[in-house]
Amino acid sequence: MKDKIKPGPNQESVWDYPRPPRLEACEHRIKIVVDDETIALSHKSYRVLETSHPPVYYLPPDSVRMDWMRQTAHSSFCEWKGHARYFSLILSGREVENVAWSYKSPTERFAAIAGFLAFYPSRVDACFVDDERVTAQDGDFYGGWITSKIIGPFKGAPGTLGW
Repeated sequence: MKDKIKPGPNQESVWDYPRPPRLEACEHRIKIVVDDETIALSHKSYRVLETSHPPVYYLPPDSVRMDWMRQTAHSSFCEWKGHARYFSLILSGREVENVAWSYKSPTERFAAIAGFLAFYPSRVDACFVDDERVTAQDGDFYGGWITSKIIGPFKGAPGTLGW
């Protein structure tokens, strides 16, 4: 593992996040854009904080353009949250496959995010926390959102699996 980076003022180190992960209410403005269309906008989301990972934001379905979303056959299992289902985005004649996931019946610890959607920032044009554009976590598994307030190093890139 690379050396941990010491957080500055108003920064969080992902190495201070807990394992098992913590669910935290979030009132920051979360915005997701594809093809110049806002596909999601919320001031009432949740973020999941887990050791070595940037936060993942879960948005309530009433803040997402669900008319543009289609559930897919893809699924996965998280040891902390349970079984996830996936959604593709259909917009402007294009399909962004498995762009988001959701837990219909998460474990008790994560019950607050039942039905909420989390988006991979790497699969959309832009994600924002307030007015800051997010950088996607490396890899195509975790879906973390990196801002200037989040310090790593982050799991996800090649060679980090054993962290």
